[in-house]
Amino acid sequence: MKKTDEKHSFYEVFEVFSKRNFKSEFQHQFSLLAPNHEVAIVMAQENFMRREPVVDIWVVKRSDVRKLDPEEKASLQRLDNKEYRLTKGYGYLKKKWRQYEQQVLDEKEILSWGGEQGAPNPNSTGSNPK
Repeated sequence: MKKTDEKHSFYEVFEVFSKRNFKSEFQHQFSLLAPNHEVAIVMAQENFMRREPVVDIWVVKRSDVRKLDPEEKASLQRLDNKEYRLTKGYGYLKKKWRQYEQQVLDEKEILSWGGEQGAPNPNSTGSNPK
C-alpha cells in the first residue's frame, strides 16, 4: 500500500453547509478532509465562520450523502395531473384590485348627485319661523 493511500484512508471528506441568517436556506460552501466529525466541525468553524457571519453550519460526511438512482428518479414523476394543487402565485390580484377601486364611487361623486352646490334646499322656507 502506498503512503498516499494510507493518508486518504485515515482522512474522510466532509461537506460543509452554512446558513447566513435565520430566514436563509443552507448553502454548500466547501469540502474538507478530516479524521472525524469533531475535527471537521472545528476546521469548518476556523476556515469559514471567522470570515463570514453565519447562524448555523452543517458538516456531513460525503459518504453519508446519497443521491437517487435513475429508477428512483423515475418514481418522482407525477402519475396524474394535479396541477390545480400547485400555487401559481397571486400576481394578478394587484391588477384586479386596481380595477375594483376604479369602479368604487368616491364621496364627492355621490354628493354631486344631490344637485348643484349652492342651490336652495326645497325643504327650507328661506325665512325663520317666529
